[in-house]
Amino acid sequence: MSVETETSPSSTAPEIRIDSGEPVLGPRDTRVSQVVHACHSASIDQGLEALAIPGLTRETLEPVLQYCAALKCVSDEVTCPGCKRRTEVQGIETLDEYILSKKEVIVGDGRVRLKGEGTETATTPCLETLAKQWSGENYWFWARRVIRKLRHGLRRAHMRGEPVAGEGETPSVILMEPQLADNIGMVARACANFGLDDLRLVNPRDGWPNEKARIAASGANYIIDDARAFATLDESIADLNWIAATTARQRDLRKPVLTPEQAIAAMRSRIARGERCGVLFGRERNGLETNEVASADALIMIPVNSRFASLNLAQAVLLTGYEWMRGDAGRSLGRVTTYEKPLSEGLYMGRDRPATKEELIGLFEHLERELETNGFFNPAHRKTVVSQNLRTLLTRLNATEQEVRTLRGIVATLAQGKGKVRKGRE
Repeated sequence: MSVETETSPSSTAPEIRIDSGEPVLGPRDTRVSQVVHACHSASIDQGLEALAIPGLTRETLEPVLQYCAALKCVSDEVTCPGCKRRTEVQGIETLDEYILSKKEVIVGDGRVRLKGEGTETATTPCLETLAKQWSGENYWFWARRVIRKLRHGLRRAHMRGEPVAGEGETPSVILMEPQLADNIGMVARACANFGLDDLRLVNPRDGWPNEKARIAASGANYIIDDARAFATLDESIADLNWIAATTARQRDLRKPVLTPEQAIAAMRSRIARGERCGVLFGRERNGLETNEVASADALIMIPVNSRFASLNLAQAVLLTGYEWMRGDAGRSLGRVTTYEKPLSEGLYMGRDRPATKEELIGLFEHLERELETNGFFNPAHRKTVVSQNLRTLLTRLNATEQEVRTLRGIVATLAQGKGKVRKGRE
């Protein structure tokens, strides 16, 4: 996208300065990357409020974003910590080189520490995160996305949707301490796909509400708008009567173990009696703790490859939602619009109709007549058996009226020729 723009003369953005090889602004020397990160991770207004930089408002924000989006740091020969450009400038090409460039990399609570040869100390929540994020973020790409939001608002922000059932008529989806806002958004999309209207979040890591979740929801805005955050698991399930917890690991707990199909059947029965039900999903990194599973009435274990049983959070919700929608009388195969009618299982006929027996018999007789004329039935005593086989074959086709007419046209053309071929024979 183009990042060129004109700012109003009356709107003056805080000046970007160079300090110790980094682009900064404001009285606290806030890095440009921090501004981009704050406005990308949350909403623009939430980001500006958290930054609290004097003079930095919606009207003065874009020039700061432009600095990053247009990569003006290249000509200024500066970089921000955590930006992919910094590792490129430093010539760090592998994870091994990154670790060597640090004095120490502290993993999680500090019990795991990776020693290097540098002078700086870095931290990471786990080795998996380090492997994904060591090279840094594409802050200039984030800046362009924030500029787009600043100018045009959120993509699909006009899409609202509405719940498909009344309160308590569908199972609640409960996410235990979700770590990534993007995952919450994809879960919301899965919920909207399959009519699960109640999304609950237990202590989301990055807070709530979160604009990144709305972006990832791809239009499932009503799920995001109605989602509720709770401080504890007990608070999130307080109004529910029956809970099923999803897990891929065996637990030493005396609880029913159900497939998604069995769990959904149990929930439908309970909801019909006026009970409220929910499905509890674990954290992206390590699922549910055993003490959390203990709060559930049953376990849901999805049939998977036993050697690779871990599912993405949104995938797990999707599978459960699919089972719920499968038994819903109001479900639709694919989308339904003003110009598209609901479909049902079986052969799609469109505007066509099945051929009548009269039309099929006409095809049989036409084909047999032409075959007789061209000496196909040889020896003659085989005619009865061959004709029976042909009628069986053509009947098994379940042909439509249009298909029968097409076949008769083919038989006529092969027998008599068409156009120039027919005239040549005459």
